[in-house]
Amino acid sequence: MKLLVQPGDGILPLIKAINSARKSVEIAIFRFDRGQVEQALARAAGRGVFVHALIAYTNRGGERNLRKLEARMLEAGITVARTADDLARYHYKFVIIDRAELHLLGYNFTFLDMEHSRSFGLITENRRIVQEAVKLFEADTKRQSYAPGMSTLVVSPVNARKQLSQFLKAARKELLIYDPEVSDPGMVRILEERAAAGVDVRLIGKLTRRNGGVNVRKCHMRLHTRTIVRDGDHAFIGSQSLREMELEKRRELGLIFRDRKAVKQIAETFEEDWELGEKYSDAKDAGPPVNKVAKKVAKVVARELPPVAPVLEVVVKEVAGTPDLSIDPKQVEETVKEAVKEAVKEAVKDVVEHVSVHNGH
Repeated sequence: MKLLVQPGDGILPLIKAINSARKSVEIAIFRFDRGQVEQALARAAGRGVFVHALIAYTNRGGERNLRKLEARMLEAGITVARTADDLARYHYKFVIIDRAELHLLGYNFTFLDMEHSRSFGLITENRRIVQEAVKLFEADTKRQSYAPGMSTLVVSPVNARKQLSQFLKAARKELLIYDPEVSDPGMVRILEERAAAGVDVRLIGKLTRRNGGVNVRKCHMRLHTRTIVRDGDHAFIGSQSLREMELEKRRELGLIFRDRKAVKQIAETFEEDWELGEKYSDAKDAGPPVNKVAKKVAKVVARELPPVAPVLEVVVKEVAGTPDLSIDPKQVEETVKEAVKEAVKEAVKDVVEHVSVHNGH
């Protein structure tokens, strides 16, 4: 089992995996803007690999882009299926290579999630886990019901509440939790009970019902992971937060596992983020409205950008000769502007927070 840490590991492990495929690539997509991944999938299809993309029927604000993605993939020879609309969202993200290797990800196939957000993913060749993921993929592509075959693969809304409740209740010493929003009353109650029993419960993220038992800090960067370390020897990584919507009304996927190296690495990353989170929270609470300033600056900068596609075509030709590559100007402009906006936001936040801390605000 291999742990992926974002930002840091980036896009390369996924590109390598797709490039290594000999028979099949099966990918579940909720958000997607990484052209390199799209090109790798198209190349795989071009060399005879069966590439099957399961694309969410909707996401917040991005349905139009999902339909464009479907059209481009079909044109590239990729088999495309769309999820059903029976649940509020199909929010999971995973890739299966040759039905022998599973990439289970807490992050989307987007620049923002991979390069500017704290998140984790797992790569496993465990046969049982991989085959169970295949079973889920097939059920959802065919819009059939899925019956879980193993307790450690956590699938919302089928078994997530039961398995995650049991996982949390088993804590005896420590729970280290990354979660953008913990709000489910039953899960909050379990955390409170564990804290009252002497368990060190710490959360990086947000807890809607604050109490004295669970220690909470904000993340020093954008947070896009749902990850829990229990007692230093077990962990959960997935796409579902501990909130009712993601436990009961959406398709989410996660894994409970025991891998000494991976669990240790998550715990070490958590401790680093916990320390940085204290400084970040102090600066954010005491200083100017950092996010508002950063967003406004980023929006103005992105709006003033000159057309990018013509420049890209010239540079590609200069570097690699006439490329065997068709460039969609609109896609290029959208992707670059989003990347620039996020980079500018992060840079502005860093500067403003640095000045606030050192000026004693």
